[in-house]
Amino acid sequence: MLSNGFKAAAFNIMTKIRGPSFAFRSNQYLRHNARRLEHLASLRIPVAGMSVLEVGAGIGDHTHFYVDRGCAVTVTEARRENLALLRRSYPSLNVRFLDMDSPHRIEGGPFDLVHCYGLLYHLSRPAEALRFLSENATGMLFLETCVSFGEGEEVNPIGELQSNPTQAYSATGCRPTRIWLFNRLRDLFEYVYVPTTQPCHVEFPLDWANAKNHSAALQRAVFIASRRKLNNDILSTSLLMEQSRQP
Repeated sequence: MLSNGFKAAAFNIMTKIRGPSFAFRSNQYLRHNARRLEHLASLRIPVAGMSVLEVGAGIGDHTHFYVDRGCAVTVTEARRENLALLRRSYPSLNVRFLDMDSPHRIEGGPFDLVHCYGLLYHLSRPAEALRFLSENATGMLFLETCVSFGEGEEVNPIGELQSNPTQAYSATGCRPTRIWLFNRLRDLFEYVYVPTTQPCHVEFPLDWANAKNHSAALQRAVFIASRRKLNNDILSTSLLMEQSRQP
């Protein structure tokens, strides 16, 4: 059996040879992104024509969700190799460098909507990042992230492989509990919601009270924060302990 160190070295070599897209093009990664965007669309939250800030875009696997809805999208990313791919894939968009562990003002902000999927758990300073996101969102924040099971407010820092273009730019990430995230978002937004459904993917638990029943190595959650009340029967203002699978 190959050691984790050997696997990491082999992954780094393949990424250097084939470029950052190698890390984002596995079947597992593509399936995961498809399920996340299916779920986001199923929430039926109108976004057409909005100004959008997408943070931690990687190579743009979520960007087209907004482009195809006529949004004015500003795309940000910390890794230079990912930025180069983004500029080639979306030459008409405003693509900018942004390190969310040390963010700076983004031209064109604030925005109607901020999209932060798959980034927060790769950050070493999640509270500061959430504050920055709220300052740049005049309407809504769409947030999806890995979390930890637990009833307490915990951030749970964790080391990550810096050379992997899908992981932490700073080499330090986090796995906060849902209650920590929910309460930080309530400090920053007038309304915070949890979908009653979860994406059709094993990493999104349905029963948060029974961690032992969760078989995947990671667990993920989705939050919708808003400046105005959203009348949507798929969204709950409570931190649900049980959710259903998206139909």
